[in-house]
Amino acid sequence: MAARLGWTIAATAAAAGVVGYRALVSGQLTIDLGIGRRTRALGPQVLDINAPRELVFDVIAQPYLGRPTKAQREKIQVLERGEGMVLAAHRTPVGRGLVTQTVETVTFTRPDTVDFRLARGPVPYVRERFSLTDGGGRTRLEYTGEMGTDGWAPGARWAAVVARRWEATVADALAAVKSEAERRHALGRKQPTDPSASA
Repeated sequence: MAARLGWTIAATAAAAGVVGYRALVSGQLTIDLGIGRRTRALGPQVLDINAPRELVFDVIAQPYLGRPTKAQREKIQVLERGEGMVLAAHRTPVGRGLVTQTVETVTFTRPDTVDFRLARGPVPYVRERFSLTDGGGRTRLEYTGEMGTDGWAPGARWAAVVARRWEATVADALAAVKSEAERRHALGRKQPTDPSASA
């Protein structure tokens, strides 16, 4: 009887651990204790983009302020809009059928910065910035940020796990911005500026 009770308790604890882990990874549960907070840098990641800064800014802002594509709508849902700011949910597949959903404020300062601040996610604190620098028709896009977790060393270990996936997701997003901005820029250069040129 005692052995059976022990196995039941162990199985229940294991199941609770799995449920808790899935909730933590998915962003449904955030450990925000307010004690033992440690922060770590995110980035920097830097890309040089062969497109003007205003165009790059527009590409970044489109899913939040403009008309998102179907693919963008599957990843980003704008929950509220304000003056130069939105509250948006981001969905990111993280493997094994799990999807992380974060909720972030996104603030736009045209033409040079886009700031993100985490409201809900797998960690209690993240601040990020996209900085755009004009370089004579080209744009340097730099990503920097900071992530914080509570609980001293165990929290720092969790941050290391989350940060790896987080930064890989950012790298994919930056690559998509570069590709789309350069595509639009190349397309724009192919359009005739003089209506008589197409006659």
